[in-house]
Formats: sequence, C-alpha cells, structure tokens
Amino acid sequence: MSARDRFFRGLMMAGLFAGVFWVDAALAQGAGCALAPVAGTSRQILRCQEGLTIIVESGSRFTLVDRDRNGKVDAVRLRRKALLFDAPAGSIPGGFAVITPQAIAAARGTKWAVDVGRGKTSVFVLRGRVAVNRPASSAGVVLTPGEGVDVETGTGPLTVKRWPAKRVSALLARFGQ
Repeated sequence: MSARDRFFRGLMMAGLFAGVFWVDAALAQGAGCALAPVAGTSRQILRCQEGLTIIVESGSRFTLVDRDRNGKVDAVRLRRKALLFDAPAGSIPGGFAVITPQAIAAARGTKWAVDVGRGKTSVFVLRGRVAVNRPASSAGVVLTPGEGVDVETGTGPLTVKRWPAKRVSALLARFGQ
C-alpha cells in the first residue's frame, strides 16, 4: 500500500466514529458557517471557517458534523441530493469527510461533488484527490480530477471511471457551475 493510500485510508477512518457533534443546517452559524441563498436560484451556499465552501442543491438533506468538537465543521452526513465542496489545501486539519448511506468520501484541499439518490452515492472530483469507500469496508479507491465512482449497497469492488463531459456538465449545472 502506498503512502498516499495509507494517508487517505487514515483520513477516512480517523475520527469518523469518535465523538460526533451534530449541527443542523439551520444552526450553521454555530458551527462556524454562514448560510446564504444564491441570488436567483433555489440553491444555498455555506461559507465556513478556514475557507470551506459548500454549495447546497435545492432539496438536499444533510447534517453538519464537528467530529473533534472544536467548533468547526469537518464532516457532513448527506442523506439526499447533492453538495459541491471546495476545501482549499490546509483548510481542514485532519481532512473533511462526507458520510452517506452507501459511502464515505474523504479529502484534503480539493473540490468535489457528492450526490445521493436512488440507492447509490456518486462522487466526482474536480480538483485534488478524494478517497472513497463503503462504511463497512476498509477497501476503497482514490479519485483524481475527472474521475468518479458510483457506490451502491453491496460488497463488490468500487470501479473508478473517467466521467463523460455530458455527465459532468449535468452534475455541475445543478450547482450553477
């Protein structure tokens, strides 16, 4: 296992099941984030401490998480729809994780989208690297820019694919990108 793989595996597992402090999106300010509507759309944007930005697709269901209880968001539990994350390098000490029913996606200094729907989680990377695995598995994959993975319930291996431009455009359009 390479040093990079060990780094991302450790990032995904560190603190995910340690003390978790749940913060509702309506209480984002208390978690170090400011929630604001995106003019002329039904989307919202969360601007958090340390430069983390989360664009929220209309209808998304999620909870902000402070795993280390330091008053700063370092994870999101996403249950429905999609979020687009932009975490500048070094912005979240220990990294940032997105936890869904089917997957855990963890990153440092990257821009990526996570979409939950119809029994699967899709993860796509625009910049940087994102480690993805199933919650009950230590086996996972590391995505790089232009790559994505669809994670369904099960135990089969995850398959990394370079997403076609049409799929990427459709996903990013949901965020006004």
